[in-house]
Amino acid sequence: MRAWPLLLALLAGGSAVAQVPGGAREAQLVRMVRQDCGSCHGMTLAGGLGPALTREALADKPVESLAATIYHGRPGTPMPPWRSMLSADEARWIAERLLAGFPKENR
Repeated sequence: MRAWPLLLALLAGGSAVAQVPGGAREAQLVRMVRQDCGSCHGMTLAGGLGPALTREALADKPVESLAATIYHGRPGTPMPPWRSMLSADEARWIAERLLAGFPKENR
């Protein structure tokens, strides 16, 4: 039996929407996605070494699957786990923002 359904349920935490991080943390997460994720997925998130992370490219992906990929990475690929830098709620928040069209970085 695969552990993904249990993992996804635990990652979702029983809530339909991730908690919104505070202003400073939200800015850090946006910067991290734009800079760190952008180094592989393209600085505009339109694709590079990794696939595009645009709203259009992710339209058919479940938020739980995206959050699990962010949090746990993808074994056997260059996609690292980010769980040492993010909470499960933050990974879900990022996934939700990606599906909605990721915000620009405020400088």
